[in-house]
Amino acid sequence: MSKPLSKHFVVCVQNEGYSASLEKRKNVALRDRAAEKHGQLRVIDASGDDYLYPKAFFRSIALPQSIKKAVLAAA
Repeated sequence: MSKPLSKHFVVCVQNEGYSASLEKRKNVALRDRAAEKHGQLRVIDASGDDYLYPKAFFRSIALPQSIKKAVLAAA
């Protein structure tokens, strides 16, 4: 059984070709080392599902633990 993917926060800075599913300034990514080796990020998009998108479309952000917990609880 594979281990669940951990979540980290990213900000979408480009959504060319994906404007219906990627909203700029939003998104949560799932750690997927295999995808990252190919320049992709596994992102939970506007549909609530996770898909692979170009890593260059995002920037990682760090949140204080209390805010991270609140954001994940609200999702």
